[in-house]
Amino acid sequence: MDEEYDVIVLGTGLKECILSGLLSVDGLKVLHMDRNDYYGGESTSLNLIQLWTRFRGSDKPPANLGSSRDYNVDMIPKFMMANGTLVRVLIHTDVTKYLSFKAVDGSFVYNKGKVHKVPATDMEALKSPLMGIFEKRRARKFFIYVQDYIESDPKTHESHGKYGLDDNTVDFIGHALALHRDDHYLDEPALDTVKRMKLYAESLARFQGGSPYIYPLYGLGELPQAFARLSAVYGGTYMLNKPECKVEFDEEGKVVGVTSEGETARCKKVVCDPSYLPNKARKVGKVARAIAIMSHPIPNTNDSHSVQVILPQKQLGRKSDMYLFCCSYTHNVAPKGKYIAFVSSEAETDHPEIELKAGIDLLGPVDELFFDTYDRYEPVNEPSLDNCFISMSYDATTHFESTVTDVLNMYAMITGKAVDLSVDLSAASAAEE
Repeated sequence: MDEEYDVIVLGTGLKECILSGLLSVDGLKVLHMDRNDYYGGESTSLNLIQLWTRFRGSDKPPANLGSSRDYNVDMIPKFMMANGTLVRVLIHTDVTKYLSFKAVDGSFVYNKGKVHKVPATDMEALKSPLMGIFEKRRARKFFIYVQDYIESDPKTHESHGKYGLDDNTVDFIGHALALHRDDHYLDEPALDTVKRMKLYAESLARFQGGSPYIYPLYGLGELPQAFARLSAVYGGTYMLNKPECKVEFDEEGKVVGVTSEGETARCKKVVCDPSYLPNKARKVGKVARAIAIMSHPIPNTNDSHSVQVILPQKQLGRKSDMYLFCCSYTHNVAPKGKYIAFVSSEAETDHPEIELKAGIDLLGPVDELFFDTYDRYEPVNEPSLDNCFISMSYDATTHFESTVTDVLNMYAMITGKAVDLSVDLSAASAAEE
């Protein structure tokens, strides 16, 4: 391994694989290593036996759950906005040819103890039981304003903030449409929220479906492998099952290579998740998650086979939102008739089974329930000094917007330029179901 690489990427989590693909397409010489013998790192998908081994310590799941290989259970479950940044990255890199997507059936919000469809257009606002009659009209006007808003056209900016929406409406718009994770947005300029709402509406219109989200057939484990394939096509080298992967530095503290099994590969830059350079990252929080296997859709979601429900923090008396994600055999992640649901949140206690109860209570009867927690880290190093580019841990959200922002920021730091994502989204329709 005495070759020199432009970049060595450590870990095959989704963020690392996207970066490895983008950098390989740019013509950089990339070596990608992982201490595991599988793709995906923290964001891998498990079959039933792997799930049982991880959470129950045995490899004998009950026979009534069906075949192990029919399961693809995401460890970091997230949907993609149909018009969002990740889809633009997939199209920009042509990774869509390795994947098939299917629209997600429903997008819901928890309000006053009940689950309601998220109204995303002016017509839906008029029908929504979330609001009284006068509030519906105000919300409808606001939705029309957002749909017509064009940042570069001042004529569309009039009547700014004169809608007098009540706190209840502001709550579900901010959390279920604009996808803010807490209430900090209330103290910030409205432009970001308007843009986020536009993205939601555009994504919804793209499929004429019940939600703005799409999700790959066979689960998210397909994504890192698709980007790995892309990297390989452009000359990237992959090595799995490489123990230790120790990053080496010169006397100035700049990265010079990575050593594994007594051999050192030289490089100019290292990209990795926080687990490879723990002394250059700090803990910033913890995610609590419940994983449920069920034999029915989530109640009160119109029998949706795939669905996201957002439980805004204010509705639960919490500091951050809770997320409910469900997919099923229709996305090829479980045997026929089986559903996989996740309840996740930024952990505020050390008791996930108590903390996630509000979300678990919405699931109805479950066949099996697992609990998982993991720490979230973010980098504290200065990449311009050590040439180490470290991703942030995955958050509790069940959509990809924050994940992709991190990837694109890292790409800009590594290359000094932005990814050109001004792609024609209609060109992607071939990859969509």
